[in-house]
Order: sequence, then C-alpha cells, then structure tokens
Amino acid sequence: KRDIMQTVAPAGPMYQAGTLSGNPLAMAAGLATLRVLLESLLRNSDSTAATDQDVVHLANWSAAEPQAVEIPFMPARVILQDFTGVPALVDLAAMRSALQRLGHDPKKIEPLIPADLIVDHSIQVDHHAGREALAANMRLEFDRNRERYEFLKWGQQAFKTVQIIPPGMGIIHQVNLEFLARGVCRGEKDGRPVAYPDSVVGTDSHTTMINGLGIVGWGVGGIEAEAVMLGQPIYMLLPKVVGVRVSGSLPAGATATDIALTVTHILRKKGVVNQFVEFFGPGLNAVSLPDRATIANMAPEYGATMSFFPMDQESIDYLRRTGRPAAQVDLVERYCKHQGLFRTNDQQEVLFTETLDLDLNRIEPCLAGPKRPQDRIPLADTGKAFVQSLSAPLDQRGFNLAADKLDRRVHIQTSQGSCELRHGSIVIAAITSCTNTSNASVMLAAGLLAKKAIERGLSVPSHVKTSLAPGSRVVTSYLQSTGLLPFLEQLGFHVVGYGCTTCIGNSGPLAQEISSAITSSELVAAAVLSGNRNFEGRINPHTRANFLASPPLVIAFALAGRVDIDLTREPLGRDRDGRPVTLQELWPTEQEMRAMISEADRSFHYETVYQDLNALVPEWQAVVGQDGDLYHWRSNSTYIQEPPFFLNQTTAGLQPILNSRVLALFGDSVTTDHISPAGSIAKDGPAGRYLLSLGVPQQEFNSYGARRGNDRVMVRGTFANVRLKNLLVPGVEGGVTLHLPDGERMWIYDAALRYRQEEIPLIILAGKEYGTGSSRDWAAKGTRLLGVRAVIAESFERIHRSNLVHMGVLPLQFRPGECIQTL
Repeated sequence: KRDIMQTVAPAGPMYQAGTLSGNPLAMAAGLATLRVLLESLLRNSDSTAATDQDVVHLANWSAAEPQAVEIPFMPARVILQDFTGVPALVDLAAMRSALQRLGHDPKKIEPLIPADLIVDHSIQVDHHAGREALAANMRLEFDRNRERYEFLKWGQQAFKTVQIIPPGMGIIHQVNLEFLARGVCRGEKDGRPVAYPDSVVGTDSHTTMINGLGIVGWGVGGIEAEAVMLGQPIYMLLPKVVGVRVSGSLPAGATATDIALTVTHILRKKGVVNQFVEFFGPGLNAVSLPDRATIANMAPEYGATMSFFPMDQESIDYLRRTGRPAAQVDLVERYCKHQGLFRTNDQQEVLFTETLDLDLNRIEPCLAGPKRPQDRIPLADTGKAFVQSLSAPLDQRGFNLAADKLDRRVHIQTSQGSCELRHGSIVIAAITSCTNTSNASVMLAAGLLAKKAIERGLSVPSHVKTSLAPGSRVVTSYLQSTGLLPFLEQLGFHVVGYGCTTCIGNSGPLAQEISSAITSSELVAAAVLSGNRNFEGRINPHTRANFLASPPLVIAFALAGRVDIDLTREPLGRDRDGRPVTLQELWPTEQEMRAMISEADRSFHYETVYQDLNALVPEWQAVVGQDGDLYHWRSNSTYIQEPPFFLNQTTAGLQPILNSRVLALFGDSVTTDHISPAGSIAKDGPAGRYLLSLGVPQQEFNSYGARRGNDRVMVRGTFANVRLKNLLVPGVEGGVTLHLPDGERMWIYDAALRYRQEEIPLIILAGKEYGTGSSRDWAAKGTRLLGVRAVIAESFERIHRSNLVHMGVLPLQFRPGECIQTL
C-alpha cells in the first residue's frame, strides 16, 4: 500500500492521491468502477472503516466469480430528496432526543459527511395549462408543507454539514448533475491536502444518474444514508461487473429515451440485480453526456446497482459547459488521467463478468408500458399492444376486460367543449422527470415538434391534462432563449413546477367530469409521460394504463389524444385545412436540432441559475424554523412526530418466529409503491380515517410522501396502494386481506392490529422481484411496525432487501425451483 501512495501536482496545490495506474493492486482488472472502490479502501485502510485485508479482497476480484466477501465503501457525500430526507432528519432529531433522555450531549449526533437535501417531491400539478400554473402550484406547495419546511429549516441550522436546496430549484438528480457533482473532491489527510474521486449515495434509487458523469454512486435506503452521514461505511459484497460494449450511432428519429428503454428491457430480462454495469466501446464517442445520464438514470428499472460511464473528454466538456470553475475542471481532468480513470479511444478491452453488445444503429423509437418500465413496445406496435392488453389476463400485464366491455365510450362536456372518452383515451400527458428533462436534445425536440404542430394549426384535445415540469430552471432558460417555450405553452405545456410531479404520482386531480366518467364507465384511461416508472397506481388513480416515452413523443401522443394508434402510419391530427398531419412531418431535422443545441449548451444558463440558490425562491426565505440543537416535538402535529424506534427500547435479542400467520400473499413485481405509496390518501382507508379523526379535512390530506415524518399516518398507509393485489383476496384490488383463521375481510392495517392483540407474529409471502422501485425506507419501516417478522419471496430488489434487514425484518428467499405454489 505504501508503495502506491505518491504526490501528484494537478494545476496548483500539491494533492496526495492513492495512485492506481500501472500498479498490481490496480487489478481491478482495469474496471473504472472497481478502481474507485479500491482508491476509497486505500485512502481509508488505516482507519477503523477499512483494513488492509479489504484491499486484498478487492485486489483479488475475479471476473468469473467474485468472492462472497464484504468490503466497506466510504462515499464522499450524501444526497437526499424531501420525501426520504425529512424522515431521515426526523430520525436524527429523534436520536438527539434519545441521547438527551439518557443524559448525554445530543450534539454527539452530528453528520460527518456532507449532505445536500433537495426539496423536489412535494409540488403537485393542481394547476396546469396556464401561465399562472407555476405560481399557483408553488403557493399551494408552501401552504400544504409549511410545517415540513419549518422542520427542514431547523435541520439546516441544527446540523452543520446539511445543506437544503429549496423547493422550486429542480429535481435532485438533475441538480446533482448540473451543479453539485464535483468530479474530484478535495480534503485533508495527515495534515496534507488530498484529492480523491467524487462519489455519492442518495436516498433515491435514481441517484445512479450521476454515473453518466463518471461518478460512482447509487441509491440507498434512508437508514443506510443516516449511517453514512454519521461516518459509517456501506458494506457490500464484491460485485459482478457486466460490460456493455457500445457501437454505432443513433439513427435519425430515435432519442436517448429510446436507448434507455431498450437497455432497460434487455438488462431486466438478462438479470443484473446487485451487479455493476459498465459501458465501454467506440460507440461512446457518439453518446453525449446528457444521453449517458438518461441511460444511467434508469439503472433501478433494470435492477443494476450502478450503470457507469467512465470519465472522458465528453465528461470534461460537460463540466465546462455547465459552468464549473476552470480550476476544478482542470483538476478533474489531470487527476482522472493520472489515475487511469480517463477513457480514451485506444483503451484496451478488459475482462468483465459478462459482456453484452449494444448496437446503437438498431435503436428505434419506442415506449414502455402499460404497467412496467421494462415492458418496451416499438412505436409502431403501441396501438396494437394496448388493444391486446385490454382483454389479456392480469398475470400477463393485461386488464382482463370482458368482451362486452371492450367498446365502451362516453361523451362528456368539459370547460373547453364536448369530447369522447374510451379505452386508451389519454387524460395525462406530462413532460416530467430528471430522466429526460436533463437532456437538452429531447427537450428541444419536443419544443420543435410543438412549433411545427402550432404552425399546422393542431391542438391538444380537451380531455388531456398537459404539463411541463423541468428538472431545473436551466431548462426554462434555454427554452426561452431558443424561442420554443411559447409553442409548448400554446399546446398547454406550461411550466407547472420544478420538481418530480407526475413521475412520482403528484399529477394532481383530473377534471371532475373526466374522473367521474372514467370511474362510472370503468374505462382504461391512459397517461403518457417522460418519466422513469409507470407502476400500477403510481401516476394517478384514474390512469390504469401508463406509458413512458420521450418528450417529443409525449407531445405527439397528446396531439393524438389516444394510445390505440400507430403513429408511424396514422395521422395524429388534421391541420387547419383538414389535411392529415403525420409524426414524420413534425419530427425535427438534424439541422434544426444542431442550431438549437448550440444555444442550449451555453454555460450562461447554468451560471445564472445556480449563482444564488435562495434568491429565486422568496417563499423559502420567508419560512422560519425552530432554533437550537433539539427539535421540540409537537403532540398535535400531523406531519412531524417523534418516531417510536428510539422509545422504550428493549434488548430481548433474536426470537424464533413461531405459529405465524400470513398477512398478505403476493405475486411477482410487488414494488415499494405497492408497499408504501407516495401519492394521494384515500379518505375511506385507515390513514384517511385517522386524519379525519384529527380534524384534517380531505382537501388538506396532502400525500403519503409528504406525511413520512409521521409514523402514525405511514403505518396506516402501508400496503394501501389502490392497485395492490393480495392473492388472499383474489379479484380484489387495494389494501385488504383476510384475517385468519376466521376469514373476515378487512384492511391490512386493521388485520395487523388484531393479530397484535392476539400476539401472533406475521409473515408475507411473495414471488419474484419483491420490493422493486423506489428506495423508500418506509416500505420497510411500515412493514416492521405492522408486526411483520419475515418476508419470504423468490427474489428481492437490492435496496428494499437492505432496508428490511436494517428494520429487523428477515428477507428470506425460496430455493431455486421453489415458490409459493410448491409449499
């Protein structure tokens, strides 16, 4: 180890760095991802966090079959969003309260690792299709969430290393990509300045987006993030590393979104859960940094821990384009080249656990849906696939409609005129999510398509709720400077907020006449969005079919007003002269795109937006929080309560699980959205009834995500997703179960209470991919508070499995060939 520590001088000060290039320990077989892990171990191996033996384990990594040993990882920083960040800060506040009760100094609970909390999950699309929408939605956001925001203000002053980036600035991963990420960090070791690779973990599964910039990072649960903030490493098994050899270039008409959806389909089918994915090959020269970030963003959808693109000249150019200081960019370039972390065209191929090929020449326009992001559909097949899904069985991702219900239609009167709704009618069209709004090429394509549509006299049908929610204010800046924003607005795509909105289920209410018609006629209405997830019940309670698509395709489908259409052959509308207009006629040319991208790539946009994080949001400056080291809990609060995890602690030790009952029985692909929904709270469910009993009117329920600082609401909302399918109650959707052995049907929460009174431990049985989706730790916390002691499934997603372990719930896996049916 001593032999590979040397001094390097990158552009100015002397920085100590663990040199990897050309050293035997750099085995890491040349893999960029493992090199970064190795550097972390070397730098920390003289501490209590890591040992020389950990270095040896990683140095002996085998591509064929990595050893089943754990190594620690010490990330440089932590990022959080407010739905997961508020409960994390609530836990830290509760730890301080517990320490004080024990007679210790509460300030001993102090994060040692820098943490940025970006408030992006709370804004909802209540207002849309008007220039007042942004201001109106932000006003409602601050009214609904004032207590939470006051708590965050307390947290920022109580914890020295916590920075809050206020609401209205953008989405966590886009802000991380455009502003927070450093590429290389600076610190001090043994009294000398040290340079080391930037790395991050985040309380959001799409933290992997930063892998597109050559930075190691992934999503973790809130409990793991709290441990990292307090100076503890993350422990992980030596990973398998799958290489994806990229060749060719993207054909005309295809977008980065199409690459991401194709990769998601391929890798989910291949099976890369708990594995690193590393992209390499000559085709990377044709993949821009924003395109890489789009692909990396969706790593959770295909199950990978990371989806990594090594640092190269495109990465350096992006740092410059986004206004990073010149000295910092120079340090990143020199450091990465010195450490062998810089990709070049003449780089030799290395040995991966497995190597796959991705030919960009074969990418074609596509969507994913109607229920899962890995279910890719070529654009030409979308209409046919949707029609087939109407009658397909539920276990084949269909809607199981009877033949006499397939042709239902209903005429309604809206504020903009009369219209017809039927199966496949689009009622939500949303340009949303950091996955795509971070990518100027697809945003400009959407703007150009809107411009051509307006010039032909096209409009969006009145039953479509349109919205534009950029992942940062930079997007609005370049859409204004290119002159494209007015055309988007003329189609109803006004900016509704700078946050996650529709992608996480904050799509807001549909017009009453539309939602009533959908419900009464049992229509399979559709949403088309540029998001990264479309799980059942996530986007909106009234959209049973949800399709992921690129921003320009969102515009195209909004114009068509329905998903049962082949946009490669059928016109999406008629112009003012009655002539059919096809998608091909509206699609931007390469020349048009190049002219717009040169304007969007100016560093001016980034420097202007990020020069003062608070100045653009005066509403945040007006929020006043508590002062002091301790948070003063309010017994009447419905948003922030001291959690029970540090109250009345016992040390009874491990106890056997005897005579347990099955609380719920699930099939495959039960997501964390199913387990702990983030969206609206139903008034007739346990959580809604509880809030009503406290005098909270339904219009002030807010969302489950906003209530995560209150365990009393969240435990009642566990397994409350309206599309949950508990096989103990076949044919019924929602959070209900059978109490055994009497067979009485009731809410899952009510059944758990009765079992607790009967002193009966609980288990859950499930199929494959249990816990896919968001990193939300409340999916594990709620499970534990219901009294569940173990979950037995055919397979688990990485983050949820870890969260269950941290909450003391056993994640047990069936042996290969065994499942619920074989019991």
